[in-house]
Amino acid sequence: MAFSLPSPPPLNLPTSYSSSTVNGHTIAAVAGARDARRRLSLTRTFVAKASEKDDETPSFNPFGFVTDNPSSRSAIQLPEAPAEDGNVGQMLYRIEDKGKEYGSYIKSGGFRWFVRETGSSDARLGPRGTVVFLHGAPTQSYGYRVVMSQMADAGFHCFAPDWIGFGFSDKPQPGYGFDYTEKEYHEQLDKLLDALDIKSPFSLVVQGFLVGSYGLTWALKNPSRISKLVIMNTPLTTSSPIPGLFQQLRIPLLGEFTCQNAIMAERFIEAGSAYVLKVEKADVYRLPYLRSSGPGFALLEAAKRANFRATSSQIADGFKSERWDAPILVAWGMSDKYLPQSIAEEFQKGNPTAITLKLIEGAGHMPQEDWPEKVIDALRYFL
Repeated sequence: MAFSLPSPPPLNLPTSYSSSTVNGHTIAAVAGARDARRRLSLTRTFVAKASEKDDETPSFNPFGFVTDNPSSRSAIQLPEAPAEDGNVGQMLYRIEDKGKEYGSYIKSGGFRWFVRETGSSDARLGPRGTVVFLHGAPTQSYGYRVVMSQMADAGFHCFAPDWIGFGFSDKPQPGYGFDYTEKEYHEQLDKLLDALDIKSPFSLVVQGFLVGSYGLTWALKNPSRISKLVIMNTPLTTSSPIPGLFQQLRIPLLGEFTCQNAIMAERFIEAGSAYVLKVEKADVYRLPYLRSSGPGFALLEAAKRANFRATSSQIADGFKSERWDAPILVAWGMSDKYLPQSIAEEFQKGNPTAITLKLIEGAGHMPQEDWPEKVIDALRYFL
């Protein structure tokens, strides 16, 4: 795009100087003015040449980091009439009530959890029993909505909470009763399960990074409470890569900037998959980060306090043959761009008797979002 620069005001420089008026300050000012005029001339030349190549060179896009999702773009690009569409207030009004399917708030441990529930409580005593679904960072339980609905139709009683700091659950400020450590997440999960009256052995489904991994380390500490375990695309070995998002969150200043990206969750999901989220789905994953700074800072604190390698090592060792007996299904999205299929295969070798590996073709990092029908088939067969 071509543009022109305004002409500078005349400098009215003197052509000669007497010895009485020439001093260090005067000479510096004259030299500076001449340099400024010379730089302005060079700038005009550069702009003129650049404008000749507009048809060849794409113009600079300050929002180039946005995904191809139209919803993602509309989240940060101001329209021609921002008062009518596109500003944060209007967007919140449009999506405020989205994404709470099957959910309600439960008070537990001094915090308010948002928990999705499907199926009848009578199913707890039946042959199907209870299934608890735990999500990973930086997402929420919304990803399980389709799976939970159809699992309830098959006779299961399902729960899926938003971890503290995520989704629609409370996001306490660090230092005020919750510091986002693994130990605290375990303690609060214990209290939530008691509040939901889930006491008998149940089936546990876990997926994702960070808090998803904490779901597995909780299982290692409570093996008697787990009847069957399902793992979907979670770091399982010490060779599991750490995505760039979590590395950035641990860098001073960059972490504070990264955590306040309102489209962070949807970008993370899309980057780990072959698919682009539909607008209405992207809206829900974005909503918590758009409403306040709390979710971003909660994620930042959790990422800073996490020891990714140590947690992965604990998981790899804890589920080996001599230490874990309950049946495990590893339902793995083959198109995961964060965690390769080799992670699941390596994990299975540690306990081939207990671990069954089911590869889900076409699904990425979040199989429950990418291809819920295939996840449901695998769960119904295994559970």
